[in-house]
Amino acid sequence: MKVMHLLPSLSSGGVEQVVLELCQGLCEQGVDCVVVSAGGAMVPNIEKTGARHILRPIGRKSIKTFLQVGKMVRLLKEERPDILHLHSRVPAWVGYLACKRLKPAYRPHVITTFHGFHSVNFYSAIMAKGDKVIAVSECMKEHILQHYPNAVSPEHISVIPNSVDVSRNYPEYTPCDKWYESWYSNYPELKGKYTLCLPGRITKLKGATHLAPILKALNERGIPAHAVIVGETKKGKEAVRREIEQTLAEAGQTSNVTWTGHRTDLRDVLCACDVTLSLTLQPESFGKTTLEALALGRPVAGYEHGGVGEQLNVFLPEGRVATKSTDAMVEVLARWYTDRPTPKLPVPAPYRRSDMINAHLELYRGVCLRDS
Repeated sequence: MKVMHLLPSLSSGGVEQVVLELCQGLCEQGVDCVVVSAGGAMVPNIEKTGARHILRPIGRKSIKTFLQVGKMVRLLKEERPDILHLHSRVPAWVGYLACKRLKPAYRPHVITTFHGFHSVNFYSAIMAKGDKVIAVSECMKEHILQHYPNAVSPEHISVIPNSVDVSRNYPEYTPCDKWYESWYSNYPELKGKYTLCLPGRITKLKGATHLAPILKALNERGIPAHAVIVGETKKGKEAVRREIEQTLAEAGQTSNVTWTGHRTDLRDVLCACDVTLSLTLQPESFGKTTLEALALGRPVAGYEHGGVGEQLNVFLPEGRVATKSTDAMVEVLARWYTDRPTPKLPVPAPYRRSDMINAHLELYRGVCLRDS
């Protein structure tokens, strides 16, 4: 079986990581994987799995990208994949239109994955046009059925959550002494503090402006709360960071926040912090970092909507907090300061890496068997 994955690039991000994990697991089971993208730093990692990478500029939101449709037709004829897996909207349009130009005998089966809550419009509707559609959470499935009822039926949607590697993320794991020495050498202000980790890129929707009232209330109770914001401020998002900094300054909490920027050792950071937070103002489709923290046996407190709410239902129901209620979040965190909970473990299906790989493989085989 040959599977071709289409996505914009292989720089960094959740979609790219999922495709990497799929290539690792599928190649190990003898599947021929081909990844088509505009390239990026993750290409060597993709190729280490045994998958091949083909460079194509298919992700840019430009009318010129549709000039790639003809080239994609030729590529599909050359490669003859059994499955064309579309992971993002612009590449999905390129792949879908290319398939339409092929004779039926040459057409691969098309699988699409809704990795996130896209804006609801004709442009996004392409993700509902697969022979089978994957939703990464139950709330994502509900979103698809609500907004694209004429494009896809419930039986054509498979819920396959993103996964966690339980061989790397397990409750007994702890960073080494050398790592802790470096951590506290770089951030001495964290010693003796009740550390609250907020991971993710700096965007308005991540809810970092809610940190100010949470930190203020906890410190006024005598709890030495300190936030650790782990993530980069991408170009064009500097105003968002300034807004967060302003809310912290107005609440007198500037000194109670550490900005680490992007870190490649997030697993260690999650272990070093007391609680991981999810303060997203709109529901996230999944929440990979929160799942990793829970698998590490670390508590997560998050607003109860979206994929994070689903995870907390399974692993730590007491970590579900009324959405956008900073008062409710303060109460949970204050209670956990003296009585930290432990998530329910081991990680159950369908959240393990093997579950995700096998579910994709079963889906691929199922659509291929319809022709036999």
